[in-house]
Amino acid sequence: MQQETKPNFWALLPLIVFLSIYLIASIIMGDFYKMPIIVAFLASSIVAVAISSGGQLHKRIDLFCKGAANSNIMLMIWIFILAGAFAQTAKAVGAVDATVNLALSVLPDNLLLAGMFIAACFISLSMGTSVGTIVALTPVAVGIATQTDINTPFMVAIVVGGAMFGDNLSFISDTTIVATRTQGCNMKDKFKVNSLIVIPVAILVTIVYLFQGSEITTTPTVTPIEWLKVIPYILVLTTALAGVNVMIVLLLGILCSGIVGIITGSIQFWGWIAAMGTGISGMGELIIITLLAGGMLEMIRYNGGIAYIIQKLTTHVKSKKGAELSIAALVSFADLCTANNTIALIMSGPIAKDIASRFGIDPRKSASLLDTFSCFMQGIIPYGAQLLMAAGLASITPLAIMQYLYYPYLMGVAALLAIFFRYPRKYSR
Repeated sequence: MQQETKPNFWALLPLIVFLSIYLIASIIMGDFYKMPIIVAFLASSIVAVAISSGGQLHKRIDLFCKGAANSNIMLMIWIFILAGAFAQTAKAVGAVDATVNLALSVLPDNLLLAGMFIAACFISLSMGTSVGTIVALTPVAVGIATQTDINTPFMVAIVVGGAMFGDNLSFISDTTIVATRTQGCNMKDKFKVNSLIVIPVAILVTIVYLFQGSEITTTPTVTPIEWLKVIPYILVLTTALAGVNVMIVLLLGILCSGIVGIITGSIQFWGWIAAMGTGISGMGELIIITLLAGGMLEMIRYNGGIAYIIQKLTTHVKSKKGAELSIAALVSFADLCTANNTIALIMSGPIAKDIASRFGIDPRKSASLLDTFSCFMQGIIPYGAQLLMAAGLASITPLAIMQYLYYPYLMGVAALLAIFFRYPRKYSR
């Protein structure tokens, strides 16, 4: 599966088919809910198998299945399963409502948006995982949106934006570890450069949310806070912040929700079991999409699609600015094709290191660009784990969230400006 592949433009056809069906068809129809993303992935997966050079049909299908069942995909599916079970049990016992009431009691209306963004930034920075942050905060964000006049996709997008902030900067994030290791620099040095690029963006977005929050006038009716029912979310957040594995965090959340529900009389034992089953079943479409995406994207790699992109991006580089742009494009395209920013960094990191060495780019700058652009792309693609998870938990489509992703879009713009205007100066000479 990891054999050398020759560059091949036609290997990108499944991705083109997916984007055409899902995005272009939805735009033409003027309704992003009419085209199910799962149908678009089914069509593109069929194309991927049909055009593959893997030999007889059963061998090509076998290649597709191996891509769908790789360890990263399986880990994502486990997280989706546990997240679905936790979200539903927490909802069934009243933990979500209790947590929402607590948030509404603490934060005035005009600070709800900025407060949610800052919370997501802090949690993701501490946890080092955007998916874990989204799992923890999305149900709360949806609950707040339901009890106020805030648009649900907008509120969910705030959580996603804050989650990508920490994914990009955290010392314990996979992306930070891979970016620094492949470029040969220290994490703290990469953090310094990276923070100069993205922290001004986070401050700007916070100010925007403060301004938009001032327009919120609806005063929700807040019921008394049931502190015992807040415990499952407190447990999830504290264990996540302590660096506990996200799967263990979710398992603890499921157990705690059940215990609290039984103690408070909110749910019986079999009701707890049924809630878990309902939550897991609700993740069924998301799991199918993840499997189809994993298989399709592996076929693209196997047939030389990513090799083609790499070849085209590195052919005509002649200056530091051009080299930095090629690094940015390289990791962005890799993430577009893999829907996993860590894998995209693993694939593009060594090539970026070669480009940086040839053109004298500071390793701290190249590591920052790699991490920032991988998180930018991962935070906006509708078939990435982050948007799929957020959309699944909120029962909306990924495209409904995309139009409100202020922080990821501005993060990408800031990274481009850092290339064009040679910023930070100290690391761009």
